Amino acid sequence: MVSGRRERPGLAASRGWWAGRGSALYWGRLEGAAAAVPILRAARPHRAPATAAAMWRALAAAAAPARALLRTPPARRAASLAVSPTAGPADERVETRVVGLSPGQPVTLRAVAADDRGCLFQSCAHYRADSRGELHLGTDASHGGDYTGVEPMGLFWSLAPAGMERPYQRLVPRNTSTPMKVEVLVHQGHSPPGSMPGPVVAKAEVQRLFTAPGVRRIRLKEGVVRGSLFLPPGDGPFPGVIDMYGDEGGLIEFRSSLLATHGFAALSLPYFDFEDLPRVLKELKLEYFEEAARFLRRHPKVKGPGVGVIGTGKGAELALSMITFLPEVVAAVSISGCSSNTVADLHYGEMTLPGLRFDMKKVSVSDSGVFDIFEALEDPTDPANSPSVIPIEKAEGHFLLVVGEDDRMWKSSLYAELAVRRLRQHGKENFELLSYPGAGHRIDPPSTPFCQVAMDRVLGVPVLGGGESKAHAHAQEHSWGKIQEFLHLHLG
Repeated sequence: MVSGRRERPGLAASRGWWAGRGSALYWGRLEGAAAAVPILRAARPHRAPATAAAMWRALAAAAAPARALLRTPPARRAASLAVSPTAGPADERVETRVVGLSPGQPVTLRAVAADDRGCLFQSCAHYRADSRGELHLGTDASHGGDYTGVEPMGLFWSLAPAGMERPYQRLVPRNTSTPMKVEVLVHQGHSPPGSMPGPVVAKAEVQRLFTAPGVRRIRLKEGVVRGSLFLPPGDGPFPGVIDMYGDEGGLIEFRSSLLATHGFAALSLPYFDFEDLPRVLKELKLEYFEEAARFLRRHPKVKGPGVGVIGTGKGAELALSMITFLPEVVAAVSISGCSSNTVADLHYGEMTLPGLRFDMKKVSVSDSGVFDIFEALEDPTDPANSPSVIPIEKAEGHFLLVVGEDDRMWKSSLYAELAVRRLRQHGKENFELLSYPGAGHRIDPPSTPFCQVAMDRVLGVPVLGGGESKAHAHAQEHSWGKIQEFLHLHLG
């Protein structure tokens, strides 16, 4: 006899399933209960329709948990990202690993950082997890985004201004005492640069330190000399190095602070547009640089008998003049420099080296408003410009010339060749040349973001510096080690 109690097997089965009897048994009993409903309605025609509807709702409610369970994929470990070390020197590599992905899963890795003024920089690269659902940026290749190939530090050296920011800005720290914080994120799927990335599945933060623990920074006002002296921890004495940048002016300290991290007493030396120094680069007196070299050599934390100098651009040619005329300087690193004096006349006592000038009629401007000044500097090989040549053959010290072969700021490769030729003509072999294909003008310490076009602080326009991002990044990493070897070798 069929009765209303026939609905109970389904409800009992529901209770039995929650007790752990298994989904197959549950569904079998549920189907039996559901099949009984038409029979029930035929045998009990006097049952109110509302009662049957209530039974259907009960059966549906009982089935819902099982249906949801059958739709849910098997549980797997959540993805996680590890960047090691989480805080370390800004010129050293980090190790980046992702685990917990699905085998072959496509993901986009992004890096996001902000400079001292709050300008946002970002980069991205496309990867696929291996058969274990893992990624290691030291061995796995990027398939797209801002770079391709195996590039452990690609996310760092490819950082560029975000789409909403003004273009052509450099990510250069102005406060070396504060670490640069970089957030690394893992997104689902492959999203092109500049597009909205997929959901975040993992993230981590890494701090890039420009000043190691124990390094001291001393603001310098010694006579007419201005700048910052960075001293490594410990008693010393340490090899002393003067550090200068180009015609952007001001005080740029991050290379000096990193040199101190590697055991050098480094003096970051501005020479115009800082405190009471001249506001514009009109003329220079070598006595200013001589006083800086004498101060550093006499410092109790600096070993003698001489000091070194490293410079980029205009700072590089000043480095060549210093080692040529100042006996205190025994080693010079010229990065993308000219072997003639440029822009501003250089005086030393009764001697003057006229500065080669830029011919603005030879400057070209692209449709996007980028200035190309590659051909603008007067030709140093023109006999009329011979008074501007730095007589580097007089130097008793040693030279390290570093150039990028795709430097578009000026012809630094040619200028290095002229310097080498001049030294050899005078029987000198006191030099080493590092020439990097594909590298641009400003070759900085490793992982410094590549900037093919940068806003010129003086001109106020974007100027082409040249280079290709990957080749430039490799040049930065290789040359930084060579620069330290050179300075340690000749400064003790």
